[in-house]
Amino acid sequence: MEDLLNTVIWNGKTIADLLSAEFLATMFGSVIAAILILFLGFIVGGWARRRLVNLGISQKHLDETLFNFFGNVARYVIIGFAVIFVLNTFGIQTTSFVALIGAAGLAIGLALQGTLSNVAAGVMIVFFRPVKIGDFVEVNGQMGTVKDVTLNFIELASSANVQIIIPNAQVWGNTIINYSTYDTRRAEWTFGVGYGANLKLAEEVIRKVILNDPRAKQEPAPFIQVNNLGDSSVDFLVRVWCDRADLFQFQADMKRQVKEAFDEAGIDIPFPTQTVVQVKG
Repeated sequence: MEDLLNTVIWNGKTIADLLSAEFLATMFGSVIAAILILFLGFIVGGWARRRLVNLGISQKHLDETLFNFFGNVARYVIIGFAVIFVLNTFGIQTTSFVALIGAAGLAIGLALQGTLSNVAAGVMIVFFRPVKIGDFVEVNGQMGTVKDVTLNFIELASSANVQIIIPNAQVWGNTIINYSTYDTRRAEWTFGVGYGANLKLAEEVIRKVILNDPRAKQEPAPFIQVNNLGDSSVDFLVRVWCDRADLFQFQADMKRQVKEAFDEAGIDIPFPTQTVVQVKG
């Protein structure tokens, strides 16, 4: 029985040592310390994340998406250090543990190549910021407002408020059209008038209606010219700059107002016609 109690079973400790009051008190203290370290790690990690995220939100010149990413990284790094401290508290050699994690990470990486490609693309998106939260974009054939950017995917809300999830690998590897990057946009219309219409009068009507609208900008200079002689109409191409937020409503309003102005001025807007010539044999 005495030989059994003196058998070394863990970290140089015998069964007798493990059953001693001193060792049990030490282990109890280590467990309490480990719980406190983990608790403190989660508290400090959460605090660091909130501080970084709030910094990105409060400072308008800073990118909210980037600081949200930094906040998550800081949280996990702090928790990781807390776990290492806990392992050291119990006398576990962290060097071999880190090597084991590295080997496991390699195996997992080979098994999750597709997922890791999304993570790698997510890192590129976060750092180079081709899209940010709140931008209106078109990506991989999908259009919507960016609601969230994570390391795996971006979330869009379509114009019908439908959630769209796009994996980051499909975002970074495709053409990204960002409609929110610049403050101004160019509105464009094509107005057709009949071949018998007074073109000078038609141009004056278009210019008066559109350029008198407060949303129309005088610089860059507006473009209003005949650019096409169609099958049944003479087409005016009109290009006027406006603020980004006004674009869609501005274009819709001008179509209606120009049509009404043409009616008042007696300018005909033709519809497609065909002339059929019948030849008698």
